[in-house]
Amino acid sequence: MAPEWTPPITRDALRDRGVASRKRTPRRALAALATTPRDPLGILDRQNRSRIPELVPLRTERMAASPFAFYRGTAALMAADLADAPHSGILVASCGDAHVSNFGFYASAERSLMFDLNDFDEAAWAPWEWDVKRLAASIVVGGRATGRSDEVIDAAVRAAVASYVRGIRRATRLTPTARYFTHFDVESSRGLLDPAARKAIRGAVRQAQRRTGERAVRRLTETDAAGRRRFVHQEPTTSPVGPEVLAIVHELVMQYRRNASADIALLFEHFDVSDVARRVVGVGSVGTRCYLVLFQDGTGGTLLMQPKQASQSVLVEYGRVDQPAGLQHIIDEHGEGARVVAMQRILQAVSDPFLGHLRGPAADYYVRQFHDMKGGVEVEELDDGPFVTYAQACAAVIARAHSQCVTATEVAGYIGGGRVVGEAILDWARAYADVSYADFAAFSGAR
Repeated sequence: MAPEWTPPITRDALRDRGVASRKRTPRRALAALATTPRDPLGILDRQNRSRIPELVPLRTERMAASPFAFYRGTAALMAADLADAPHSGILVASCGDAHVSNFGFYASAERSLMFDLNDFDEAAWAPWEWDVKRLAASIVVGGRATGRSDEVIDAAVRAAVASYVRGIRRATRLTPTARYFTHFDVESSRGLLDPAARKAIRGAVRQAQRRTGERAVRRLTETDAAGRRRFVHQEPTTSPVGPEVLAIVHELVMQYRRNASADIALLFEHFDVSDVARRVVGVGSVGTRCYLVLFQDGTGGTLLMQPKQASQSVLVEYGRVDQPAGLQHIIDEHGEGARVVAMQRILQAVSDPFLGHLRGPAADYYVRQFHDMKGGVEVEELDDGPFVTYAQACAAVIARAHSQCVTATEVAGYIGGGRVVGEAILDWARAYADVSYADFAAFSGAR
């Protein structure tokens, strides 16, 4: 202990610091778009250079499917645009890609179904409003793509921002420990929903409960004459790997087993690697290195794991946000996969106990279970009422994630009652949706 004890900063002092930040960046300024020159197609081309060349056309095809599919693949564009626009300067642990399709269900270690953020490839520290803006613009782009009225879309954005404001204000009145233990499990949240929203959630929950690792093994593999399960290749989604990649993946598996916690390491003593395949996932992730590793035990039991490439966060590469020393040390010592794992554990209330990180010869990776009751709400299929409710739920999850940071109380002070911030973010989201639609048209025309 230090010879003299300095009391931690008080809640009131943090709130006052947030209020003072309005002088640097007035809340109304959050409505402004960047005015600097843009090169959206150049950014996408730059990202493609580090990806598996034969998969780049598939990424282009998936992004060209619709304005919302394009938006899902353009976290880098938004990070670059947000970096050049006014922002609060109050940094929190951020998802980096908090659009409406990156929330969903997954199973806890106790096999309860949770609702939370489910994508952390871009997670890092950034101004608090960047996640909220990413969500708000996705509501507008997604709402327009499904033919919703401007009134419904505006109501959904306003409701989402109000939900975030309430969540931050409520959380920062709690102790840090109480914030840490806050989570959103599906069962306890049902009573907060209207009947239409409950019906939509029930359907999504049924689908998530069917998406287990065991089901994925049955769908993706077959058993040979020796009793060994092997992947059934379905190009380009699931494809074989060559000897060099197979050797790399086997070395990554050994790294994972050496670095896993004692309980997970002991569990893996029951298993040997049965087969490896390359897997294409998502929209924005297409072309990054991602594999499925099938483990099999002596009784035919299986475990399906997914090592996935981790690159520098777009919040750093394009958003140009300097990271806290602690996170930068993790990246320097253990790689970008360790960043993804660290940020997921911060931002999610309950995380996959199998999470791990690895360093390969040419890339960093993180590891997770594949299809452990992971599922989501099909936003396009929601009626207008549940669409608004779902937007609120996503924003509440972001507030819980951000509230883990000391600076969350500064955020609460900066936001105040929320009306000014809500209208500013709504104006920004409408304008940025227009930008995204224009980028989509340019992207489609350049194919």
